[in-house]
Amino acid sequence: MTPDVHIRHAAPADRDALYHVCLLTGNSGKDGRELYADPEILGHRFAGPYLALEPDFAFVAEDSEGVAGYVLGAPDSAAFEARLERDWWPDLRERYPDPGDVDSDVRPRDPVIAHSFHHPPATDPGLLERYPAHLHIDLLPRLQGKGAGRGLMTTLLDALRAAGIPGVHLGVGAANTNAIGYYEHMGFHTVFESVNGRTMAMDLRTTG
Repeated sequence: MTPDVHIRHAAPADRDALYHVCLLTGNSGKDGRELYADPEILGHRFAGPYLALEPDFAFVAEDSEGVAGYVLGAPDSAAFEARLERDWWPDLRERYPDPGDVDSDVRPRDPVIAHSFHHPPATDPGLLERYPAHLHIDLLPRLQGKGAGRGLMTTLLDALRAAGIPGVHLGVGAANTNAIGYYEHMGFHTVFESVNGRTMAMDLRTTG
């Protein structure tokens, strides 16, 4: 990792920066601003809950310009989903009414995200038996190629191992081929694949 990049635990004051990174990578790793009318809705779904509920497993990468990447994880996905239902989704359901069934290709995509607040997907229990943790990682272009992604991932994986977590999984869209290749290089393998994307996983007991 280049000397100008620093990795640290995320702090509550990083909230806006995390939301910004989430939006700027919200189109299969590319700028998602034109896909969402509400610039915060994507962050509410994929960044905010980790910062609020799992701060011990939330890390940021920053340079002289500020935070430009993050990795966010939950060591126990089932417990995390239960906490979301109790402590995170209720406020968002008040702010964003249930749009009902929506076309996944609708533009802007705000209704798709709002639908997920009211009908959050549950992780397959079979997957969680071996890979109970999950993570999200996003990095702005200015930090790519500087070792920041590997640094973030290694930091979180080490934290999960230290907590005794046996395995971790993540989801990646089918269009994000660069990310798929990167995850494979990091030691993840595909456990489920569809036309929309993949679920990839790593056994933390045998890799390091």
